[in-house]
Order: sequence, then C-alpha cells, then structure tokens
Amino acid sequence: MPNKPTVVCFGEILWDIFPEGQKAGGAPFNVSYNLHKQGITSRMVSRVGTDALGDELLDLIQSWGVPTEDIQRDEIHPTGTVLARIDEDNEAHYDIIQNVAWDHIGCTPANEELIRNSAAFVYGSLSIREEASRETLYRLLEVAPFKVFDINLRPPFYTPEVLEYLLGKADMVKTNKAELRAILEMFGEEYITEEGAIAFLEKRFKVSEVLLTKGSRGAVYYGHQNYYFCPAVPVTVQDTVGSGDSFLAGYLAERVRGGKMEAAMGNAAAMGAFITTKKGACPEYTLEEFETFKQKALLAPAI
Repeated sequence: MPNKPTVVCFGEILWDIFPEGQKAGGAPFNVSYNLHKQGITSRMVSRVGTDALGDELLDLIQSWGVPTEDIQRDEIHPTGTVLARIDEDNEAHYDIIQNVAWDHIGCTPANEELIRNSAAFVYGSLSIREEASRETLYRLLEVAPFKVFDINLRPPFYTPEVLEYLLGKADMVKTNKAELRAILEMFGEEYITEEGAIAFLEKRFKVSEVLLTKGSRGAVYYGHQNYYFCPAVPVTVQDTVGSGDSFLAGYLAERVRGGKMEAAMGNAAAMGAFITTKKGACPEYTLEEFETFKQKALLAPAI
C-alpha cells in the first residue's frame, strides 16, 4: 500500500491567551490540527521553549494524536504566546509576543527529507520575522515540491522584500480580500477589480494558483485558466479565530486525497464555517460531527 500523502506546515505554534483562558494556536498549527482531524497525515515544523508552557503545549498536542517529533525545544527562548481579544463583532485582535522559540526554528536534514517527500508545504509570513526561522524557511522552500503560501499579514512583521520573495516561491497563494488589496498597494498597483488583482499576482510573482476568501461573500479559486466559486455557509458565529486556517485545511485535505476542485472548495467552505461555530481555532470535534455539518451546509441555500 502506498504511503498516505503528508502535508507539512511550518512556523508559529503558541498559546493564544484569551480573557477566559489559553488555547493552542498559531496559523500554520491551526492548519495542521484541522488536517489531522480530517484524517490527513500532517506534520508541524516549529519550536517551543523548555518551559512549563512548552511542556503543556506538547502534552496537549500529543493527546490529540498530532505528531510532535518535528517540534524542536529551545533552552533560551520561551514558548510563544499571543494576547488575544474578541471584539463586539466577533473579530479577533492579537498582541504577538516577540523573540520567542518559534522565531528560532533550525533546519535539519530530517526536515528537508520530510518536506521533499510531502504532498504540500504550508508557510506564512509571520514565522520569518526573525533571521533564524527565515533562513530555515528559505532552505526548506528549495526542496518543497508544492509550496502553499498562506499570506497571513500581521503588521509590522513583514517587509515588501520578504513578501516578494515568498510570493515568488509559491505554487499556490491563499489570501483574503484585505490582504490582496494590501499586497497590491505595497507593490504600487491600483486595485480595480478582483480579476485584475489576481492577474497581477500571476504576472508579477508567477503564482499559478490563488485561493481567495471573502467572508460572507464566499471564496474563489483561480488557477490554470480555471475559476471556481463557492458560496459562504450560513452559520451562527461564536468567533472567527482560525476560520481562514481551517478553510485552507479543508481545501488541502480534499486536494491531497485526489478530489475534484468542486469537492475541495465545498470542503473548505464547510470547514471554515464549522470552526466559526466553536470557540478557538483548534476546538474538540470528531470527523463524523464535521461530515454531518458539511452535508447539511452544502444542501442549505446559499447566502
């Protein structure tokens, strides 16, 4: 039997500190967690401190059955934390603590071999705000066969030069509408139409595929002269933490299983909506619970 496809995620793994308590998070880890919940083999390349928060985080991840062998330990820098709050519109706001363990991810031959044999390699812009993790990511991008850039802009932790490099390496870019506008503005391009903005990414950075999420207006796939639109799934929102990450996980799960684009987009829209009905980006749920939700959601009238 052939090996199951593996998706590798790189970058921040941390504790989101909410007023009511702490929850495991970090955009790439949210993707990895929800891939795992969908039955996909996912691996997380990151780093935590040799402190109580690091021990607690690894214990929690292991209890979920998510592999931790690619999460390094750091004896100098603490486990990452983010001070998070949810506003009256259920939107999340973050104060991301600097110079923590995931800023210092090292590159190992085992990492390179893992990524060389992966079905997809997911990375973002936040994880390379410090030189150590940036150099590691740059090396890993050279061996990844299918590179997925989840833009995830978090001011002030990016520069035009770094974004140009990361976009130029990507096979697929996942972005939301606000990030797409910000990218165009950063590179001196006027946003006139959505199609024109996507064409700019394709021409300037040689990006061949784009996943664009638009909140209540659904999501779109652009790539290889194809266009697939998926409407948003109507739900009662608990919070929006990790909804974009879970959308990407839903898409990649179906794609690496060999599903058609319509199925991948439907799975993505359902997963993104499903997570917003719960608290936090990595809530407890079963695959059966999600599949029941998806079946009902995809039969519901579009909004």
